[in-house]
Amino acid sequence: MKKEIKSFFKKNPTRGFKTKDIARNLDLVSDYEYAELKSVLHKLTEELFLVKSGKRFKLNTIPASNKITGTLEVNSNGYGFVSPDSKDIGDIFIASRNIGTAFDGDKVEVELLAKQKGKNLEGQIIRILKRKKVEIPGVLKKSKSFYFITPDDPAIHKDIYINENKLKGAKKGDRVVASNIEWDDTVRNPEGEIIEVLGRDGSLDAGVVALAREFGLKYKFSDSCLNEADKIEAVIKPADLKSRLDFRDKNVFTIDPIDAKDFDDALSVEELENGNFKIGIHIADVSHYVNIQTELDIEAFTRGNSVYFVGKVIPMLPEKLSNNICSLVPDQDRLTYSVIAEMNRRGKLIDYKIEKTVINSKRRFTYEEVQEIIEKGEGDFTDEITLLNKLAITLRRKRMQSGSFDFATAEIKFELDENGKPIKVLKKEVKESNMLVEEFMLLANKIVATHIAQPKSGTPRPFVYRIHDDPDQEKIFEFARFVKSLGYVFDPASKSKALQFQKLMKDVKGKPEEALINELAIRSMAKAAYSPDNIGHYGLGFKFYSHFTSPIRRYSDLIVHRLLLHYNNGNKKNPYTHIQLDDMCDHISFCERNAIEAERLSVKLKQIEFLSDQIGEEFPAIISGITNFGIFIKITDVLAEGLIRLRDLEDDFYVYDEKKYSLIGKANKRQFRLGDRVNVKLVRVDKEKAVLDFVIVN
Repeated sequence: MKKEIKSFFKKNPTRGFKTKDIARNLDLVSDYEYAELKSVLHKLTEELFLVKSGKRFKLNTIPASNKITGTLEVNSNGYGFVSPDSKDIGDIFIASRNIGTAFDGDKVEVELLAKQKGKNLEGQIIRILKRKKVEIPGVLKKSKSFYFITPDDPAIHKDIYINENKLKGAKKGDRVVASNIEWDDTVRNPEGEIIEVLGRDGSLDAGVVALAREFGLKYKFSDSCLNEADKIEAVIKPADLKSRLDFRDKNVFTIDPIDAKDFDDALSVEELENGNFKIGIHIADVSHYVNIQTELDIEAFTRGNSVYFVGKVIPMLPEKLSNNICSLVPDQDRLTYSVIAEMNRRGKLIDYKIEKTVINSKRRFTYEEVQEIIEKGEGDFTDEITLLNKLAITLRRKRMQSGSFDFATAEIKFELDENGKPIKVLKKEVKESNMLVEEFMLLANKIVATHIAQPKSGTPRPFVYRIHDDPDQEKIFEFARFVKSLGYVFDPASKSKALQFQKLMKDVKGKPEEALINELAIRSMAKAAYSPDNIGHYGLGFKFYSHFTSPIRRYSDLIVHRLLLHYNNGNKKNPYTHIQLDDMCDHISFCERNAIEAERLSVKLKQIEFLSDQIGEEFPAIISGITNFGIFIKITDVLAEGLIRLRDLEDDFYVYDEKKYSLIGKANKRQFRLGDRVNVKLVRVDKEKAVLDFVIVN
């Protein structure tokens, strides 16, 4: 019980709980358990793990030492938070005046301030332990007699001075990379030197390279890696087909976005004599070509995954593999690793095989083409597509009934001109064709994970799982409080929070606040990650889940393919130890989070570029954030986020009410609340700081 209680408070580090609340959350119902709970709480308070205030117990977050190490995250408004290395301490607020010479992402030492106010600890940075960024991209500018670059990263608030003899041929207006940064005095600006000229500011290639450098992404393959790829033969030899199931005479096809270049997965389906269906989920057999500890493998692991910027991809593997040899292009024999599932009409899994295969795709479909076939009932492979869609609908319904939930996160796509400038922004629509593919990929991933975790004989072997922890209780309560303010119901104490999420998502579907509630729901969740230690996947409601279906663009899937083949061949010695897998999972989880952040910034910069010549235009929007300095809004159509500064609300003096998520006018009592719909006008665009300023239109 002591271990459970400690775990509960670590997941809820800032909230106080009464004894009865803790008993309810831990499902302690008997008198004996309740008495033991009170005893353990008393002991933990004596040990200073908990502190008691009135009837409430709370995690003791005041550290023994007033000096703490951690990682700094700087807000675009100048202040920041340090996430301590110790998981027992909450985030530490750092006012802009106390950040000193630290940059966003630096490992720092913090000294706690003597007087604490607010719910976060507050401190000042006294030492930089390690710089996160040794290279900083930006645009070179000139002011009178000196040069400087304005960093692309809006969290770096200082221009970096460049001595004229350290320009490396760069000219004013060039997009460059600065390094060897020296900064030890807040009175002066940082100084550095240019190490690379990326091109003229505004070009697509220069923008992509700058983003890659900013996030530490490798965008060029080494010569040794490319040479190794060049030596791989595209021709499939007879020896390659040995022991493979042959699907080349079957109706196998791919379904992908219209602009896809690499095709990881293909599908096939046929009816069996017993009335069941044999579904083939065929995945590119990258592991056949990329062996452990080769140059290709080392490069792929370093990258961790492909990164998809607007208009440009930084692939995990060289183009010869990702777009050609491994890609399941039509009318070409391709080596695959397949999950072959036998299912009945009710979507029940009867049996399965995981086998090396060879296919020849008969058709490359786009999502739009498949959607038209679903709606009209005519076109190539209509019978197969209609059948797969019916089974996918059944699988989705069963998944939802078992506790899975999907957040309909709104996404946009850009139409670019020949120079990479956005000329049109469209919302991506998720239709049945998208969900068809998704359900069978989920099925394959689930089968593979279960196959290893619950083997038909023997014990589970080391593996890479895709895990998703239960949500933090405090965040769930905060989320429930927010949706209640918008008139929706969400019970944070319910034992079946998945059903609560499902109902809420159904209630908000099609409403203007749908995107905001979806986004905030996702923020209340733990982040999914890779781990050799399985804890299940909360969001999907799966006990066992892995990633098997995208080895061209995810290194996790490549590891899974190798482990599966190794175990299926009956080899006893594992290719990776548990410790190696743990380290690899940490790395690829970091690469994934880093790529997501880079991709988001790529989208944000294109949104700003699209809106930069629309100053004075009016837009419908929804309030996505309330702070003491203004209102964050999200434009309904373009999904770009901007700021209405407090100083631009000229009709009254507004006061920030944190509990009501509102700004309230002192005289007219007008309220601006999170989730409110407003009409706004774009008044300022700051490309360098990546900020859009709006005003309210009455």
